[in-house]
Parts: sequence; C-alpha cells; structure tokens
Amino acid sequence: MRYRDFVRKAIWSAIYLLFILAPLFALLAGDLPPARNFGTEFSVALGYSGLAMMGLQFGLTARFRHVTEPWGEDVIYHFHRRVSLLAVGLVVVHPLILIAIRSESLAMPDSIWDIPWGARFAVLSIGALIVLVVTALWRKQLKIRYEIWHLSHIVLALTAIGAGMLHMVGWGFYLADPLKRTLWIGMTIFWIALLLYVRIIKPVFMLRRPYRIVEVRMERGDTTTLVMRPEGHAGFRFKPGQFGWLTLWASPFRITGHPFSFSSSAEAPDGRVEMTIRNLGDFTSAVKTVTAGQRVYLDGPYGAFTIGNPTDMHVLIAGGIGITPMMSMIRTLADRGDRRPLVLLYGGKDWESLTFRDELDALRTRLDLKIVYVLSNPPNAWTGETGRINADVFRRHLPPEYTDHEYFICGPDVMMDAIETALGKMKVPIARYHSERYSFV
Repeated sequence: MRYRDFVRKAIWSAIYLLFILAPLFALLAGDLPPARNFGTEFSVALGYSGLAMMGLQFGLTARFRHVTEPWGEDVIYHFHRRVSLLAVGLVVVHPLILIAIRSESLAMPDSIWDIPWGARFAVLSIGALIVLVVTALWRKQLKIRYEIWHLSHIVLALTAIGAGMLHMVGWGFYLADPLKRTLWIGMTIFWIALLLYVRIIKPVFMLRRPYRIVEVRMERGDTTTLVMRPEGHAGFRFKPGQFGWLTLWASPFRITGHPFSFSSSAEAPDGRVEMTIRNLGDFTSAVKTVTAGQRVYLDGPYGAFTIGNPTDMHVLIAGGIGITPMMSMIRTLADRGDRRPLVLLYGGKDWESLTFRDELDALRTRLDLKIVYVLSNPPNAWTGETGRINADVFRRHLPPEYTDHEYFICGPDVMMDAIETALGKMKVPIARYHSERYSFV
C-alpha cells in the first residue's frame, strides 16, 4: 500500500512539474526574438513561471480524488496556500527586477492614455494578487466572513490570472510564434475547464445525489451531530477518519461548502453518515438550528487520515473537536470486532467539554480500549492527567515500544505541532504518525 502511494505521489508530482516547466521551455523553442539583457530575460521567466503556477491552483482545489488520495486533501490545500504565495512572489518580483535594471519597457509615455494595454492589465493582475494575499492571510483579523471571503477569493484569482494572460498576450514578445500562442491559449482553456468542472459539472452530479437529515443530536461541548441518509441512491463508502464537504441551506452550486470529518462508523448501514460539528462561530454557530427532514448535499469522501496499515497498536491523539475522526475509527473497529489494542489520549478544556465521553466509556466493553483524558481546567476532585498532552503523558500510558505503534493526531495546530515534536524526540519514525489539520483557510 505504501509503495503504491509512493509511486502515485511521484507520478502526480512529475505531472505537476511538467505543467509548470513545459510552457517555460516551450518559449525557448522554435524561432526566437532578438536576445535581451540577462535581467530582462530572467524577469520574464519568473513572470511566466508564476502565471503557470497560478493557473494550476484551480487543479489543486478541484478535489480530484485520485490526485489527492495519496497525500490527503488537507495536505493538498496547505500545499495550495504555500505554492500560491510562491507564485504571487514570482509575479510581483517580475516587474521589480525590470524597475531595478531600469528597463526601457517601463518608460512612462507622455500621456497616461498612451500606456500600452498590456501594461494596464499587468497592474490589474498584480493589484488583484496583493488584495488576494492580504485577505487570505489576515481574513480573521479583518473579520471577513468565510463565505464572503471565499467568493472574493475566486473572483480575485480569476481577475489576476485573466489579466496576467492578457498582459502576456499584449506584450507578445515571446508569443509572436503561432505555436507558442496556441500553447498558452490551450493552457488557459484547460484552467477554465478545471473551474467549470468544480463549479458546474460536479454540482450537477451532487444535485442528483442528495442526502436527508434524519436526526439532529446535541452533544457535550456545544456540539451538534447531524445524521444523514442518502435519498434515492446508495450513498458512498468511506474509510474511518475521512471527511466530506457539507452544503446546508443551499444547492450544490453554492460557492462555499464546509469540510467536516465523518464521526460515524464506516460500517453503518443504508449509506448513513454522521458529522459532528462544534460551535466555533460563523457557519458552525447555526448548525444547531438544522431540523430533521432538511435536504443537504455531501461531496466526499476525502482524506488519507485513516487506519489500515498493519501495526501492533493504534494510538489516537485528539484535542477538542479533533475527536470526530477518532470516533469514526473507534466505532468502525467496534463494529468490525477488531480487538487490536487502542489507546485514546483525549485533551479538552474541562470535563463537560469532552464530546462523546459517555459513549467512549461504553465502548470499552467492545474493544481493547484504553482512554486517557487530559484536562487543561480540571475540576477540584480530578485525579487524572492535567495540562497538555506531551511526551511525559506518552511515557506514562503507552507501552515502551513507541516506534511499533501507529499514531493519529487531530486537533488545534499548536497541539499537533507540539505532539509531532514530542514524537520526534521519542525517535518515532515520521511514517508512523499521521496528522490531519482540518483548518483549510
């Protein structure tokens, strides 16, 4: 399984690099215009590379399951953010180099009306990119609602890429050759096709496969579980620990969906799935108002954060609402009659905020399950673990063959960073622990 995933990662990585580098090398083939100084040519190369990387972002967020499966959707989205910053950096550096070398192409005309239209689109593209980056990095500080940000993010990305293409065509230094112009036109059509797939083709299929809310269950910790059953179709099969994109109160053509882990057993009958959602503000604060009978839409399953590798013991480490994928794993193993040892290290603010606490205690009778609760604000009579989950907690509650276990970590980023550091100090190989960072923005 791991070898197959390695091969798939290598193939998709090579395809990604091909899409980025091939257009750049193609510009150097065939008939070439007169050579210019190194600074100008280097600047142009950065601009072309940045534009190609920006266009491929539509592919990274298109949710092609065969592409994302080897890594996991969360890894792809975090890669999307990092590569986007790199692409924006290349595009912005492109004119800065021309300014630094005092390129004649940036000489100001006598009148503003004489500015070439290709240059006007360059300014529009860079302006859109700057706004896109600022709103993406500081959305919460700017108090922009997620739905509004998501729509503006798409509009700004389309503006930046479209204006960048028009700038490139308008300048036309390397695109005078018809074959090269055809190549970039073809790439543009491909990028648009990716967007149409995400926003039109996939929603059409989802529209024909709705789900119906059959139960709304209130849980501890200001948390709500939505129980959904497929309507008019068999639903989909998922692996414990995976997630899906949920669309409430709208059709699947709505711009914004929200990712949540499945909390139900993968062995549940009739295609039924559950999502357990904590009130964290914005969209999640309204989930508790959902009523039974409401129609919803699910896009899934996604994610590589799932059990399946042979190991002597699974160690599940959850913080806060990070318990949801762990609950899917535990319920699935119980339904399968799997008696493999399980250790759940569950961190929370206080005793009442521990979602699924009662059911977890009951599941001990069906599994070889050890539960260790770690509270940051324990009650007065508390005798269990306090503070944070760390290496000392591992050493007190895990068998000493630490490198033989399989670790799954889900929770706030700060907690996950600390746990990954602790496992590294305990010489646990990186291939033995898996993380899911459920914040995509």
